[in-house]
Amino acid sequence: MKKNLFKIGLLSIAIAFSSCSNDDDQPGGITDPDPVDETRYITLTASFPDDDGTGGNGGTRAYGITVENAEDPSYIVDLLKYENGTFVEGIGLKSSRTARVQASADGKYLYNIQYTGTEGGVFNKYEVGEGGDFQEVGYELNTAAILGTAPRWMKAAEGIGIGVYASSYDVEYEGEDGNYTFLSADSEIKIAVLDLDNTAITNTAIFDFPWTDEERAAGYNVGRVDVPILNAAQTKLFIGCRTRKYDTTATPELDEDGIPEWPYGEIEGTKTLVLDYPSLKNPTVITSTNSTEVNNSYRTMTQYVGTDGHIYQATATSGADVLRISSATNDYDQSYHFDLNEAIGVTGASIKAWRYVKDGIGIVLYTLADTAGGYVALIDLNTPSNSVKLSTDVETDEDLEATLGQYQYIGLVGDIAYVPLTPSGKEGNIYVINTLTKEISKGATLKTISGSYYLGAY
Repeated sequence: MKKNLFKIGLLSIAIAFSSCSNDDDQPGGITDPDPVDETRYITLTASFPDDDGTGGNGGTRAYGITVENAEDPSYIVDLLKYENGTFVEGIGLKSSRTARVQASADGKYLYNIQYTGTEGGVFNKYEVGEGGDFQEVGYELNTAAILGTAPRWMKAAEGIGIGVYASSYDVEYEGEDGNYTFLSADSEIKIAVLDLDNTAITNTAIFDFPWTDEERAAGYNVGRVDVPILNAAQTKLFIGCRTRKYDTTATPELDEDGIPEWPYGEIEGTKTLVLDYPSLKNPTVITSTNSTEVNNSYRTMTQYVGTDGHIYQATATSGADVLRISSATNDYDQSYHFDLNEAIGVTGASIKAWRYVKDGIGIVLYTLADTAGGYVALIDLNTPSNSVKLSTDVETDEDLEATLGQYQYIGLVGDIAYVPLTPSGKEGNIYVINTLTKEISKGATLKTISGSYYLGAY
């Protein structure tokens, strides 16, 4: 059985993986300062299909609009307008597939790590302007030597990005001729910390997932890690896990190569990987007994530090739970459990994306198991009975489910949320939500093309 290995890469090593872009604003050059644009732009992102027509798989485009235009239903955004074999509006973000976009809280900068392709793993930073007036700024970092060409990553705190990746080893077993004993299904975890302000890699770590001997023998495995976030004190790093458990009591079946394969069984609870920060040492696992859903998400952030300092974690993109990690213990608060089904009186809800606003208020995008469409709710994590469903014109459109399956981010300026909703290949709107009055209205009109949809607002 493999021993747990832990390696820390220092900044001096990480810089070797970096390449510098030719940017006139880099340290060492003397330039006249440009006039400061204090306009608050909201960036809209949308994905388009690949050459085979697979929706959302071709790449991502971005478009900046003012707050006033975002709230105006007569304002039209045609980000995916296609003429003479090319897109003519907005800017194409660098990524061979759908980019996972993050942004600064003030909306001035977008961040992206390219996903797959020849430049998979390369980090880019953009200064946001109106329309397609985006400028690439800072250094271009190649994280692939640490994270590979298909990393998962998030803005874990303002100015701090964290990329993560998990790769499972082959299942270890002993025995032959039908008499097999399961030993372990370990995974290697890789982490890189990015300084988003100065575009630099500041720390890295590689280690085997820290299962206990009992969990390892019971068949536990993590196939993916994602949605890293720092606690309010920035002393702990919390990473969501796609946890699986092989049923080691079952009789395995042999694959085509004669290797035994055990079926999956039930996990005991939702698990989160925790490390010390900024050292990235002492990896441990915490477990919530309030849910057995995974919390690694897909392309949307599912963990937020609340106004009260606790971390609120949704079991997206299949569960209906919001769990709480205590700021006092850095462990799950087993006494706390928000269930979206109970809060708004539905069944079969799956949270696809959400955004914590403040003071326990959040916005949730969800689907229902037996009802087509995609839905919006304004939730109260402190008093769940105050949660309400908000109606949209597109909520019953079955093609909205494809959109919510890849949805990334809900825009927020003060108490007002901006939620672009377009069923796949169909026109939609930005929905403007006043989180104080619980009112929802239609903002800017959003046009699409076949196989495309808007992914988020920043």
